[in-house]
Order: sequence, then structure tokens, then C-alpha cells
Amino acid sequence: MSLNYYPAFINLREKQCVVVGGGKVAERKVLALIRSGAEVKVISPAITGILEKCKQEGRIRQIKRNYKKGDLKDAFLVIAATSDKMLNRRVSDEAPFLVNVVDMPEIANFIVPSVISRGALTIAISTSGKSPAAARAIRKEIELQYGSDFSLFLDFLGDVRKNAMKKISDKKTRERFLKDIASQKILGILRENGFVSAKEIIINKMHGAFRSK
Repeated sequence: MSLNYYPAFINLREKQCVVVGGGKVAERKVLALIRSGAEVKVISPAITGILEKCKQEGRIRQIKRNYKKGDLKDAFLVIAATSDKMLNRRVSDEAPFLVNVVDMPEIANFIVPSVISRGALTIAISTSGKSPAAARAIRKEIELQYGSDFSLFLDFLGDVRKNAMKKISDKKTRERFLKDIASQKILGILRENGFVSAKEIIINKMHGAFRSK
């Protein structure tokens, strides 16, 4: 039966995450976990130079040996990233909660999508494991549509929203204003003319909305 995965963004801050494996694939997984604020433990007798640097900086902890039963106790999220399929299967079977298995989605309970990050903007693309290569190709297409200005734009919108929540007491007026400054029209201006142009328009709308509160 074909799986329809439930899409979710997970808060991993200070959560115990375990990666079994220390090669290049494990390295990519670990770096993503670090960026998410997770507490990362790597189980492998050897790790890459980049992971070694992360360990020296105190960003990860290494268990310098092969995986053994009991290593996943209290783990919130587990990633099996070794080249040994039998070992990866053992890790999957023993994982207490969330588990991702590299190149073996059929024995995992979640898969990692292809991701675009622009500051606060995160776009995840998944083909439900049918074609990771197609997911990467689609990601590259979407990346062309969402440049670095979107990061600045979202940070600015966040500040405007905070002010609107304080200064526009009427709920309907506030909701209308917030929808207006994040409309497709504004996104089109951002894409065509850049952040400065979109910001000027929003500031003018903001002055009008705040005066008429």
C-alpha cells in the first residue's frame, strides 16, 4: 500500500537525538539536527572531520564504538545512517519513537523531505519516498522563485504583526490588514522589485491602518 505521509515540522530544541553512523551521510543528518537545536549523540567508532570538529566544539557527543542494544534509551528521534542494512534494520526495530533510516524508508516511520530555507521560511518537498531525485529537482525550481529577500521580508512582517496586535484593537480590521500585507500582490512586488519596494508599500499601509484603528 502506498503511504501518504503526514507532514509536520518538529521542534527538536533540547530534544535527545541519536545518529547511528559517522560517515558523510550521517554528517549531513547531524548538521541539520544541530541547526534545529537538538542534543545530538553520534554512535560510531569513527566520524568525519567535520563531525570531529563539532565534537571538539561541544555541539555533539560521540559514543566511540559500534551500536549496541540500549543505546537508544530516552531518544526522541533516531537516524540510522550506516552502510550496513542489517544494522540499520536493528536500529529501526529498537528505536522508541521517531526513526529515519537512510535509503530504507519502508522500515522507518518518517522520511526527511528536500528542504528550502530562507530564514524563517522553510519549504519542504516530498514525493513520499517514490523519487528523492525528483524532490531535489523540484526544490531547485522553487529555490529560483524564493531568493534571500524573503528572509528579510518575513522578519519585517513579524515585527509589523507584533505592532498590529498591540495597536489595532478591532479584530476584523487587524485581520484584514495582516492579510493585505501578505497578499499575492505584495509577494509579486517582492519578487519583481525586491524587499525595499515591498517594505515601503507595507509601511504606507501600516500608517493608514494604525491611524484608523
